[in-house]
Amino acid sequence: QVQLVESGGALVPPGGSLRLSCVASGIEFGLYHMGWYRQAPGNERELVAGITRDGVTTYADSVQGRFTISRDNAKNTAFLQMNSLIPEDTAVYYCNGRWAQNHYWGQGTQVTVSS
Repeated sequence: QVQLVESGGALVPPGGSLRLSCVASGIEFGLYHMGWYRQAPGNERELVAGITRDGVTTYADSVQGRFTISRDNAKNTAFLQMNSLIPEDTAVYYCNGRWAQNHYWGQGTQVTVSS
């Protein structure tokens, strides 16, 4: 059974930092390209950051320079370090893993940026 389990979401003030984690099970993690998406109320789900199985990273313009995606293949885990958070970053953050025709989602973790 494939599972992607996110954690690390919280309520933080503007300017704060959070580190999200996504632990995968049931897949050969090293084969998968991993991504973090987010969805705010009334908005479509959008790609925040991605990392290929070779470690190549991409970022949405809105988070470039503030967020860092990484992975630890030995621990089957992907991370999203979020710094300088702003209220517009408030959303449910989802982990995604894809390889060939395989495509999996986590259940999401809530990030709220508010004073």
